[in-house]
Amino acid sequence: MNTSPLRPATATAPRPTVRLHLWLEEDGEMVFGMGRAMLLLAIDEHGSLKKAAEALGMSYRAAWGKLKQTETALGLRLVEKAGSNREGYRLTSVGREAMDRFRAWFATVERCAVESAATVLPWPVRQFEDKVRDDK
Repeated sequence: MNTSPLRPATATAPRPTVRLHLWLEEDGEMVFGMGRAMLLLAIDEHGSLKKAAEALGMSYRAAWGKLKQTETALGLRLVEKAGSNREGYRLTSVGREAMDRFRAWFATVERCAVESAATVLPWPVRQFEDKVRDDK
């Protein structure tokens, strides 16, 4: 018999999706998060900060500011010019590693949150499915 008032009475009850916002900060300032990782991914895919910003629905100025803020906070270059100004940008090896490691950490934390929810919460949950994150 179902003893928890929070447990759904039917098998067709909704399964909430676990959603997480994870980021790293220092002294209250953003250092790195999924938004920065997605910006680096878009730069990698488009070879251009302008095209990456457009793909993410942000201004070039906002994308540039976020990128520079993160590079300054980390003391590392995440992108470099691909040649002349017209040739765009590419990720540095450090930028690629930061992006890949953050995304891997995020996926690990998300899996852990879903597994923990299965033992702690009285209803079933599911993992968020994001096509962009699943592609790489």
